[in-house]
Amino acid sequence: MSTKASIASGDNFHLYNEELLSAEPRSVFLALEKPPSYEVSKKTFKDQIIERLTVEIPSEVLDEIAIKWIKYRKLQG
Repeated sequence: MSTKASIASGDNFHLYNEELLSAEPRSVFLALEKPPSYEVSKKTFKDQIIERLTVEIPSEVLDEIAIKWIKYRKLQG
């Protein structure tokens, strides 16, 4: 069983991980509402599939996410 554990959130974003009762979270998820633009592409190059997701994030939103992430991970020095 897993549950969303919020790391940071704002009007248009939610940064969270999914906690399993028996494991340390290994991934972080970023949900964006109404991004200014986004693009999903899938290409084949030399028999390899290359997938890409590009999302425009306003600078002030990314600043807020970055600061909260650094505090959450205790990376400030």
